[in-house]
Amino acid sequence: MTTEFILRLFIAVLLGSVIGLEREYRAKEAGIRTHFLVALGSALFMILSQYGFNAVLSKLDQASFDPSRIASQVVTGIGFIGAGTIILQKHIIRGLTTAAGLWVTAAIGMTCGSGLYLLATASTIMVLICLEAFNIGIQKLGYRSLNISFTASTGEDIVQTLDEMRQKGIEIDSYSMQKQQDSAGITYHASMEIKARRNIYHSQILSLMKEFSGVTFENIE
Repeated sequence: MTTEFILRLFIAVLLGSVIGLEREYRAKEAGIRTHFLVALGSALFMILSQYGFNAVLSKLDQASFDPSRIASQVVTGIGFIGAGTIILQKHIIRGLTTAAGLWVTAAIGMTCGSGLYLLATASTIMVLICLEAFNIGIQKLGYRSLNISFTASTGEDIVQTLDEMRQKGIEIDSYSMQKQQDSAGITYHASMEIKARRNIYHSQILSLMKEFSGVTFENIE
C-alpha cells in the first residue's frame, strides 16, 4: 500500500510541476517549486485524510469519521497561498490567474491522492490549454492596461501627446501631471494608465516615442 501512496505523490508532483513550469516560463509570482509543493502537500493531506487514522479506528468499534474532513481544510487553506500571489500595483491587480492556478493545482494533487490519475491528468491538460492556448488568442484580442510616465518641457507637448493617443484609439483611464521648476527650467512630469489594443500596442507606443521630440518617456509597464 505504501508503494501506491508514493505513486500517488509522484504523479501529483509531476502534474503540479508541469503547471508550475508554465508559470515559471511566464515569470509569474508562483513558479515550479510552489506548484510542486502545493501538489505534494494536497496529495499527502488527501492520503492522510483517507487512510491515516485506520489503525486508531480499528481499535474503536463505535468510532466513525468523515474522510473529507482534512481535504475540506486544504481547500480553505490554499486560499492563503493564493492571496499571497495577488498584487495591487498602481491600481492594477496582478496574480489572479496564478492564484487560480495554485487553487486548481491543489485540487489536482488531492485528486491524485484519491487515486484518480486519469481525472487528474485530464484536469492538468485543461489547465495548460487555458493558460497557453487561451493566452495566444487573448494576445490578439481585447485591450492591455499600461502605466506610462514621461516628461516634457512644455504643457503643450503633453496635451499634444494626449490628443495623439486618443486619435490612435488609446483609452486613458487615469492621468496626473506635476510641474517642477529647478535651475534648468520648468519640467512637466506626467503619468497615466492607458488601455491599448493588444495586437498593436507595441507599435502604437513606439510610434509615440518617435513622433514627439519634446517628450521623453521615462517608464512603460
